[in-house]
Amino acid sequence: MTYATLRRAGLRLAITAVMFSSIARAHCEETTVTIDNFTFAPPELTVKVGTTVTWKNHDDIPHTIVSAGKFRSKALDTDDSYSFTFTTAGAYAYFCSLHPHMTGTIKVE
Repeated sequence: MTYATLRRAGLRLAITAVMFSSIARAHCEETTVTIDNFTFAPPELTVKVGTTVTWKNHDDIPHTIVSAGKFRSKALDTDDSYSFTFTTAGAYAYFCSLHPHMTGTIKVE
């Protein structure tokens, strides 16, 4: 291979890397789940891989967000929040460990 051929190949590789980087950033999204009146709203949410979900507590008592073996928040007081970025596709069931009847699901595509 000549130097010119190698240089063109390197340039194509660099351009491709920039394009993939831009695409990855374009798919990073954020969404919010509200905690209020002992419920998660929405109770089921579908997001893309790379999305950050933030749970925000609007109740006047603490709540947690726990998905067994995946993520766990500290106790969230009123107006506290917890965020988790979903990097792997799948279904993530979660609940409040202080009030186990509170449940939700995040489906990641």
